[in-house]
Amino acid sequence: MIAAGSILISTPTIGDPNFEKVVIFITESNEKGAMGFVINDLFPRTLNELVEFKQVKTFPLHDGGPVEREHLYFIHQRPDLIEGGIPIINSIYMGGDFKQAVAHLNNNTLQISDMKLFIGYCGWDPKQLEDEIAEGCWLLADVLTQTVFTQTDKLWEIIYQTKNN
Repeated sequence: MIAAGSILISTPTIGDPNFEKVVIFITESNEKGAMGFVINDLFPRTLNELVEFKQVKTFPLHDGGPVEREHLYFIHQRPDLIEGGIPIINSIYMGGDFKQAVAHLNNNTLQISDMKLFIGYCGWDPKQLEDEIAEGCWLLADVLTQTVFTQTDKLWEIIYQTKNN
């Protein structure tokens, strides 16, 4: 069973261009299905390049997945600064008071290593993700959850190489 906090990597047999060489952090998994975010794919624009956030400090956006691409989502590890987040695993939270997050970004108390912002997410129907894993499309990665906040475009390669050695 896939659990919240799991990290998946796509395999070369995935067969879907949306998911080639991606690393996904699962934030929810239950009888209704699963939800997660691609953590290694930068979106071509930054937060301050979005019209409604033009007054915000420059902060990277990630292409979280193909679902609900008109919404922003975020995960963080600063519940001391951002209220209302949902605990996922260890010290990682999903969502919370976004106005607080933006204020802390602007005054430099929230760093790039504390939070990831996403446009869209990945979603699976009940048992769909388990079936895709059984088919060989995904591998569960045995890495530290702090890998979620790693800032490298080589994350998939690093994890895949470790997994296959």
